[in-house]
Amino acid sequence: MTSTSVPGKRAGPGGGAGSGPGTGRSGSGPGAGPAETGRPGTTSRLDLLRGLLARPMASYYLLLFSAGLLLLIGLTMVFSATSVKAYATDGNTFAAISKQVAFAFIGLVAFWAFQRLPARTFRDLGVPVLGAALVLLVILDALLAWAKLRNLEVAKIGPLEANLLWLHIGPIQVQPSELAKLGLVLWGANVIAQKGAALGWWRELLNPLFPVVGLLFVLVGYNDLGTMLCLLAIVVGLLWAAGVRKRIFATLSVLGLAGVGLLIAVASLGAGSGEKDAENYRLLRLTSFFRTPADCGDPCYQALQARYAIDNGGWFGAGLGKSVMKWNWLPAADNDFIFAVLAEELGVVGCIVVLALFAVLAYTGFRIARRIGDPFRRLVAAAITTWLVSQAVINVGGVVGLLPITGLPLPFISDGGSALVVTLAAIGVLASFARAEPDAARALHARPPARWVRLVWAPLPPLPARRRRSEDDPRRDDPRTRRVGR
Repeated sequence: MTSTSVPGKRAGPGGGAGSGPGTGRSGSGPGAGPAETGRPGTTSRLDLLRGLLARPMASYYLLLFSAGLLLLIGLTMVFSATSVKAYATDGNTFAAISKQVAFAFIGLVAFWAFQRLPARTFRDLGVPVLGAALVLLVILDALLAWAKLRNLEVAKIGPLEANLLWLHIGPIQVQPSELAKLGLVLWGANVIAQKGAALGWWRELLNPLFPVVGLLFVLVGYNDLGTMLCLLAIVVGLLWAAGVRKRIFATLSVLGLAGVGLLIAVASLGAGSGEKDAENYRLLRLTSFFRTPADCGDPCYQALQARYAIDNGGWFGAGLGKSVMKWNWLPAADNDFIFAVLAEELGVVGCIVVLALFAVLAYTGFRIARRIGDPFRRLVAAAITTWLVSQAVINVGGVVGLLPITGLPLPFISDGGSALVVTLAAIGVLASFARAEPDAARALHARPPARWVRLVWAPLPPLPARRRRSEDDPRRDDPRTRRVGR
């Protein structure tokens, strides 16, 4: 006969309700659950973390936290890496950092503007942004090719001047390949979202996605193979988020490797920094990766100096501003190899902090993509996250010797105006989508901020549409779930 506890009856000192084996309050019995900690009311740290992540605006604040700290670290490291050289060149320690701060301000304005835009506006921005990037890339490549044919030292026609990756339009300097990243994300996501389930057919990929992507790869890869690899990662992120079949990815991998091989070969004809009848610098970078830096000479000079910087830093670093390698020992210390300066000054601990922030950014971006129902927003969030994370992996991998050196800057950290502005604009896109998550939108509408706050910061996102119950839902005909008037 099974005994049952009587409601309201107090348990005795030796037993009673809730004191038997497997049901003890102390949590020491064989049936104690894993969440019980031995004290009533205590909560494990894992449960606390889950509770914080379950909050409606968690994605938004995680995004601001990780991106904001990376931006702050980046400005600090740019000042540290450029102050000595700027003082020796111009007599002004703040010459380089003042420009980077100005670009950071412009990027924050772009972040604020993009955060306020609705999804429909992002769809419409894809074509003009990508079109402007293609036009600028054509002008850049044409000027460089014309200068090489005429044996000119400076590729300049009127107010237009080309300098490898940068295009000068009068006093304005822009890097078209950075604009191409954002344009490809917005345009590609819109094209794929409109095709929907038909994307599984090759003819849908061939019209118009692949031709435009192929043209973009050629225009970018002619001068910058590293950025072309980043664009390839964006395309892979878009197709992966769209659920394209694996055999299409296999074909794309073969085509991508063939394209990379072709771009490496054309460096012997003068593409990028190469010169005709000279040693192929792109092939040299690739082959030198498989050699010991101390034994391969000049091609491995950058990699070797980066290793020295990391070794000098140790676990806790030499101290902020006390890098030795930035005194003209390490080339591109403020850009491509700024992670080596960071490792020397802040040590392994500082590197772990930066990598952890990128990990938080990656988690947040994919979380936003997973929690949003709109296919276009999901594709854009996945592509932007893939772009930033893959670029960080390529840069850090090249500095520490795990990947070949490609010349890609480290997002948020490296010196560079166009890259920083476009990166902060992309974070603004993610922030707009984070506020549009279903739970976040409901929370913002439940307690809307004051009107002046919405005018200064960001308007309320649209409320998510209510889902209709499916025909086979067993709760559909349950009278307890019906509501009068609905």
